[in-house]
Amino acid sequence: MPKVQTARGGKVPFEFSATAEKLFGEDFAADGFEGDVKIFGEVEDVGRCYVVRGNIRCKKSFTCDRCLTPATANQVHEFEEEFDKSEAVDDLIDVTELLHDVLLAGQPMKNLCKTDCKGLCPKCGANLNEGECGCDNFVVDPRLAALQQLVIRN
Repeated sequence: MPKVQTARGGKVPFEFSATAEKLFGEDFAADGFEGDVKIFGEVEDVGRCYVVRGNIRCKKSFTCDRCLTPATANQVHEFEEEFDKSEAVDDLIDVTELLHDVLLAGQPMKNLCKTDCKGLCPKCGANLNEGECGCDNFVVDPRLAALQQLVIRN
C-alpha cells in the first residue's frame, strides 16, 4: 500500500515503483501493465490540508481494437488531490486509492496501435495498415438502396 510522508509547513518529494499487481492487487494482474509502475510527486502542506500531486508512468501492452495486432504504449497520468490533515496517520498518507483511481480513469476507451489505425477490411479481414486489399468497399446507404432498382431510359 503506497503511503507518502507528510510535510509540515513545506514540501516533501516522493518516488516509488513496483508492479501494478503489487501496488493495487489482483485487479491489475491481467491488465497488460509491463514492468514497474513508477510514481513521482510531492506532498505540500498548504495550511488547512495536504496537497498530493505528481504523475504515474507505466507501459501497457494490449491488442489494438481496430486491427487486432499486439501493441504497447507508454502512459503518463497526472494527479493532484487534497487530503484532510486528519487522514495522516503517523505523518503518512495512504495514497493507494488515489493512484488506483487515477490509473483506471486514465485508460483509453479504445486501445489503438496508432492514432490513425485503419483497422481491418470488413470484407476480407486484411490489415489495412499494411496496404490496400483490393476489395470493393463501396457501401450503399440502405435508405437509398431501392433507387438502384430504377432504370434510366432515353
